[in-house]
Amino acid sequence: MNLPTLFTNRLIIRPISILDADDMYEYAKTPYVGPTAGWAPHTSIQETISIIKAMTIIKSPYELGCWAIVLKANNKMIGTIELYNYFSHFKAELGYSVNPAYWGNGYATEAAQEVISYGFDFLDLKRIEVGTFVDNYQSQRVCEKLGFIKEGIARSGYVRYDGKIFDKVVFGMTLEEYRQIYKKERIN
Repeated sequence: MNLPTLFTNRLIIRPISILDADDMYEYAKTPYVGPTAGWAPHTSIQETISIIKAMTIIKSPYELGCWAIVLKANNKMIGTIELYNYFSHFKAELGYSVNPAYWGNGYATEAAQEVISYGFDFLDLKRIEVGTFVDNYQSQRVCEKLGFIKEGIARSGYVRYDGKIFDKVVFGMTLEEYRQIYKKERIN
């Protein structure tokens, strides 16, 4: 399946490309993004290029692919968002990252709202989940703004790139909750 390009008031959410490597490396090399999402900071632009290639070429049946979050105002790629661990017509997990230079502007929330709508309305999902480290309060706040329900803590639920094991907070949203929160009527 090819990912569509999605649009919001301020953002273009399009499939990630090798052309995004410089913008991605700008934030992926920092210690503020990757480790809070479970991946190591990138050590070179070549590593970023390899990771983007893996995201676009080597996909399992449970991966839909990754979108770039791009500002309409200047065409700058400021982050990524994806639905992964996808089970057709059932569920997927939502993941996102944003360049720290753009934190606090609501971009993750804005992009996620559009991807959530795509998941429920187009992919016919019944559930979307988000897992975040217990100390990643920014990501948890995004989940709350989006209307996800905090379901609990998965003890020792995540192993990070360096082998350290962490608890993770699990959030979920069902199709019924989505319809209620986003006031969407199902068109059949």
